[in-house]
Amino acid sequence: MQPNKIKLVICWHMHQPHYRDGLDGQYRLPWVYLHAIKDYSDMAAHLENNPAARVVVNFAPVLLEQLDDYALQMRQWLANGQPMGDRLLNLVAGAMAVEDDLDTRFEILQSCNKAFAPTMIDVFPPFRKLLDMARADQIQGIKDATSLSYFNTAFFTDLLVWYHLAWMGHSLRLRDERVEQLINKGLAEEHFNRDDQQTLVLIMADILEDIVPRYRQLQDSGQIEISMTPYGHPIVPLLIDFNTTRDAMPDAALPEHPGYPDGYARARWHMQHGIEQFRHFFGKAPSGIWLSEGAVSSAAVGLLDEFDIRWTASGEGVWRHSCEASRLDVHAISSKRALYQPMRHKDQHCALFFRDDGMSDLIGFEYKTWNPQDAANNFAHNLDNIANHLGDQVEEHVVAVILDGENPWEYYPDNGYTFLETLYQTLTEHPRVEMTTFSDALDQNAKVRDLPVLKAGSWVYGSFSTWIGDKDKNIGWDLLVEAKQAFDSVVASQQLSDSELEVATHQLAVCEGSDWFWWFGDYNPADSVRDFTLLYQRHLEKLYQLLKLAPPDNITRLQSSGGSHSNHSGTMIRN
Repeated sequence: MQPNKIKLVICWHMHQPHYRDGLDGQYRLPWVYLHAIKDYSDMAAHLENNPAARVVVNFAPVLLEQLDDYALQMRQWLANGQPMGDRLLNLVAGAMAVEDDLDTRFEILQSCNKAFAPTMIDVFPPFRKLLDMARADQIQGIKDATSLSYFNTAFFTDLLVWYHLAWMGHSLRLRDERVEQLINKGLAEEHFNRDDQQTLVLIMADILEDIVPRYRQLQDSGQIEISMTPYGHPIVPLLIDFNTTRDAMPDAALPEHPGYPDGYARARWHMQHGIEQFRHFFGKAPSGIWLSEGAVSSAAVGLLDEFDIRWTASGEGVWRHSCEASRLDVHAISSKRALYQPMRHKDQHCALFFRDDGMSDLIGFEYKTWNPQDAANNFAHNLDNIANHLGDQVEEHVVAVILDGENPWEYYPDNGYTFLETLYQTLTEHPRVEMTTFSDALDQNAKVRDLPVLKAGSWVYGSFSTWIGDKDKNIGWDLLVEAKQAFDSVVASQQLSDSELEVATHQLAVCEGSDWFWWFGDYNPADSVRDFTLLYQRHLEKLYQLLKLAPPDNITRLQSSGGSHSNHSGTMIRN
């Protein structure tokens, strides 16, 4: 007799912030296109290679728009030489000359050192040699290093091309002859030329254009479910009510302003606009929503009901706080049996799934140093133990593994390629594991349990401490509230045309994104804090310009400096 199977849902979250500068439209950080050629492409390839593997893939609409924009800009450069809106991309393409400009040379050295060296730099000896020659890891901000003037432009072209080849996904190295030829040329220590630079941009344009169609095909074949976050990736519960902070942090300091003006309406806008974008890219509305950072509250889930969303998910900390407040069976909580049951809060219809933090973090943090088969076997063994623990009721439960789909792989050999191939094969062949999606789990016989109290919080510590409560984070919120008050005043005066209002509303949505607040604070790397603080201020300034108002003098009072220098890409390992 076949044993009862445990349902497993792996949900990969794909998200990058809005990196375009609000004032000049330039991309200030290159992580959208770099993660596209490395991670979004590889993650699709793993699913294509393993058609029995079923997962959920969550996309943030603001990421989808940037992927689309990058692909268009690359094509325009290839067609007519029009420079792209990304400085690093222009440099590697040859659309921007290096020449003898010391600042540009320094910038290239700093940029091309932003990768995890053991898995992305050291594995290519010629690339490592170039960086060692320029002492990039010792420069650390000294722009007057005389050694920079000793290198010719070919040196910097080689460095730029190698950096982008190091970011190429492993599946592309295996499948794309153009990538293989460029790598082999570099390994032979031949110089890259203008034709190679153009070929590299062509490869990247092909990759970026193909990402959405590949995932849409996986969706349409029924192999994966695609979900989304609200448009600008806001923390929805905080837009609605700052006081939800105190569900998990009763003594937290809050911003000076008591709340965000018309926050529920703004959250509804992010939902509506996000769904419109999702339809554009994937041909239908999503059934599930991963509220940004798994941030939930009763009001936020009620908003999902307005849009007939079937499921959402959050972290184990929210589950524990909510179960304890609901006075559910202590044994069910301590043994985590209730963690694997989807829940519904009061009379709301949207089902809540909760992340198994331990299982998710094994992939996010632990397995990167393991033998891939040992790691896959360990993961499957843990699922087997959960199934045994649940006993005859195993088919009523769902194990939810939710984590970043882009950032962990930098720390795995070969971008996690062997690990994920092995994991998918091991899980699909395991007699007690059924890989499925959240929607299909609800369609089957997953038992949905009542949750009388839903404590507000996120997947991070079960609280909102990452986005509010710190002095700098609170200043960020106060600046946003004041910008929203100015927005409301101008809208009420009817000074803007319909098209002007549409542009200003979109700019407001960018300012409402969660990532700005993530980085404010002295505990984050100084360079990332600086970058995100400046981007946030410039986006606020752009909003005031669109409202035809002078930005207030106090817009620069946010002076978050961070605590240390990061030593690589700032790719935001956050899971």
